[in-house]
Amino acid sequence: MKIHEYQGKEVLRKYQVPVPDGRVAFTVDEALQAYRELGGGICAVKSQIHAGGRGKGTLYDPNNPSTVVMEGGVKIAKSEDEVREYAGKILNNLLVTHQTGEQGKIVRRILIEKGCRIARELYAGIVLDREKSMDAFMVSTEGGMEIEKVAAESPEKIVKVHIDPGTGLRPYQASKLAFALGLTGNQHKSAVKFFLALYRSYRDTDGSLAEINPLVITEDGDVMALDAKINFDDNAMFRHKDIAEYRDLDEEEPAEIEASKYNLNYIKLDGNVGCMVNGAGLAMATMDLVKLAGGEPANFLDVGGAASAETVENGFRIILTDPKVKAILINIFGGIVRCDRVATGVVEAVKALGDVKVPVIVRLAGTNAERAAEILKESGLNFLVASDFQDAARKVTAAVSN
Repeated sequence: MKIHEYQGKEVLRKYQVPVPDGRVAFTVDEALQAYRELGGGICAVKSQIHAGGRGKGTLYDPNNPSTVVMEGGVKIAKSEDEVREYAGKILNNLLVTHQTGEQGKIVRRILIEKGCRIARELYAGIVLDREKSMDAFMVSTEGGMEIEKVAAESPEKIVKVHIDPGTGLRPYQASKLAFALGLTGNQHKSAVKFFLALYRSYRDTDGSLAEINPLVITEDGDVMALDAKINFDDNAMFRHKDIAEYRDLDEEEPAEIEASKYNLNYIKLDGNVGCMVNGAGLAMATMDLVKLAGGEPANFLDVGGAASAETVENGFRIILTDPKVKAILINIFGGIVRCDRVATGVVEAVKALGDVKVPVIVRLAGTNAERAAEILKESGLNFLVASDFQDAARKVTAAVSN
């Protein structure tokens, strides 16, 4: 689960991680009030969307997407008039960054944040290293840059330590990270304290990502999180009701929200082959095989082990909300569930939905697969039945090519 920067900083404050003072605003008037509460002076006006690259993005008029409103979704304001100007140009306009794609995102809220005098910009981040089954804490002197670019161009500038889940981040590891950034004296002590607190916030809230970019050293020698990108494990949110309330549905794909209502694991992609599969591993393999056959998956959809008629119907309906979908591939392995029951569910789902205008390719393997093929054939519906995994991929790729 993703949250906004200002929400991430609220979480960090609870763990005594230093962050600038700021206020969220949903209107220009609220932005001006926040500026006054912060005491005026130099402030940052920061768009809040679930995407990076905001400062280098471009704002467009959503009613006329070719009209540029302003370059940059993060601005430094030195007066109340500038706060009014920037807030007016950012709020309710379309922000396009390298992470949003051409469709962009509407900015519905902004963060008004007290400015600080920056001496150095650094990077700190925590993420799960799946190869080692441990969290990796990374730092770099290249703050303000995308860590992926640093890793590609200057990997030696990234220093990381792996954290034993049984002991957590140890002080000596935090000290190593601080030394790697060239920090000494009080700055070193402050950085060690910062890293330990940041890791506690990540661990205690079941985080999946904590990225501070930039981590700044102020002219006064303070260590502070100037930005905060915090993600959480969806499956752990039942333990964190307060964090779950941060969820912003306006920032999420509508089809993914709909799928979550039915406990379907759905992720929208950019292709034109709709995929409905039972089991995450089989779903990944299905997408790979579609790709190898020359197709482009439109989604990841795991309907789970049961794959009942209701589940299949909901899956169909969600896939068909994507106008890019030109064909649907149903790939079910009948282990826990019998293939004949799945076939019956598919037939009932298609009849319930009415006129499904895209080709539907079905591959059912496992328990009662032969009977399942008979059910599909006898249904009177125009299914394309595949004999095996590769045949399914070839048929669905051919279907979208016609």
